[in-house]
Amino acid sequence: MNAKHVAVLMGGFSSERPVSLSSGTACADALEAEGYRVTRLDVDHDIASVLADMKPDVAFNALHGPFGEDGTIQGILEYLQIPYTHSGVLASALAMDKAQAKIVAKAAGLPVAEQRLMNRFDFTSAHPIKPPYVVKPVREGSSFGVVIVKEDQSHPPQVITSAEWRYGDRVMVERYVYGRELTCGVMGDVALGVTEIVPQGHSFYDYDSKYVKGGSKHIIPAQISPNIYQKIQTLALKAHQAIGCRGVSRSDFRYDDRFSENGEIIWLEINTQPGMTPTSLVPEMAENAGHSFGEFLRWIVEDASCLR
Repeated sequence: MNAKHVAVLMGGFSSERPVSLSSGTACADALEAEGYRVTRLDVDHDIASVLADMKPDVAFNALHGPFGEDGTIQGILEYLQIPYTHSGVLASALAMDKAQAKIVAKAAGLPVAEQRLMNRFDFTSAHPIKPPYVVKPVREGSSFGVVIVKEDQSHPPQVITSAEWRYGDRVMVERYVYGRELTCGVMGDVALGVTEIVPQGHSFYDYDSKYVKGGSKHIIPAQISPNIYQKIQTLALKAHQAIGCRGVSRSDFRYDDRFSENGEIIWLEINTQPGMTPTSLVPEMAENAGHSFGEFLRWIVEDASCLR
């Protein structure tokens, strides 16, 4: 029996709290089955003092969204000198800011879509760029706040400037990229398999497609040519390394093969805290590579450290 004490950090107070609770519960159950001593922690603002008193051997980060994914909790864990999973302070903060991550990715040679950074209150009656385009909050995950503006839409989306909007004032306006939704995980220094995501009854891979049962279909390995498959793997590993990620990450792509098999590939973003239920994308990729869910989580725990 491995008596290592693992504190699984979950919940938190971002928009992605329900997803994090699901990830954390699945991970805690599987780690217990692997023989670890597990404490489940629903993260609140007193987390630093809770962890300081508890002194676990490892903090398994199952948080998603701001605070858990943006370098904040990572900084607390560094200060407390508690080894932790996934990416460190800098890589987490960088990946969470989609605009800054794209600057680094582009400099590393990854293909990215043209964009314009804006304050949401600068949206007027005129389109900021030629439709179709996508408006994304700069620092959110799980497709929260993503709005697709179609070619025939006569004016910008009004929800961006409305009082309902709760995703921050900085937004990224990005050229809409046609094509298939592909994603590829990285485990350490190895690119996992490529998955195609096919939303079921949704226009794109939104929150419901991600988390509602039957919202999307995952095809792994993706049914694409070997050279495109390998190119996606190469780009995912390059993004992981350029951003400075550790442990596991997942890069998302669009692949436009409408006119040619060698069509346009665009890197969209990298996720340093991918979903961690057994049916989530990266655990599925790990299973496809021969790692059971428990083995995969054991690898993540044993990879934990400070100074990541």
